[in-house]
Amino acid sequence: MSAAKTSFRLAPMSRSIFGLTVFLWALPLVFFAGAALGMRVLVIPAILFVAIYAWVWLRFRPSRFIVRRDAICVIWPAKRREIPRAEMSAVRIVDRHELRRDCGWCLRVGAGGLWGGFGWLWTERRGIVQMYISRTDGLVWIERAGARPWLITPEEPEAFVRACQFRS
Repeated sequence: MSAAKTSFRLAPMSRSIFGLTVFLWALPLVFFAGAALGMRVLVIPAILFVAIYAWVWLRFRPSRFIVRRDAICVIWPAKRREIPRAEMSAVRIVDRHELRRDCGWCLRVGAGGLWGGFGWLWTERRGIVQMYISRTDGLVWIERAGARPWLITPEEPEAFVRACQFRS
């Protein structure tokens, strides 16, 4: 019998998020090209773009979700955070329509467009939700008793939810 999967990467970007990411990556290239063609003042914003993009990659975009018996461990290149199982009251897949119905109007606060949406999702009915998504389908909602819920997009969302249901 094979062991159940417990480590899940962030899901691949959806087509729309990938397109937006490509566009955003073109911006510093355009600025560097302008600087190379004589508009030296464009070097500073180009460097600023690259610094912001590095910050998003290292501190906002998680690379992996690890399901353990006692917690879900969220791994970023430059940090990690645990969601204790004792705090989790439900882990389920939601779609955009269900999210809208349950949360009402939403506004992203944090990094958005570059590799996904990361940070907070302010919602009309649920308040602040921790959000780390790379696509608009395969959304996993982690309900937490007495704490902010999380919205994530792990690869293989059904397997992720099954792994979270295991209790011993």
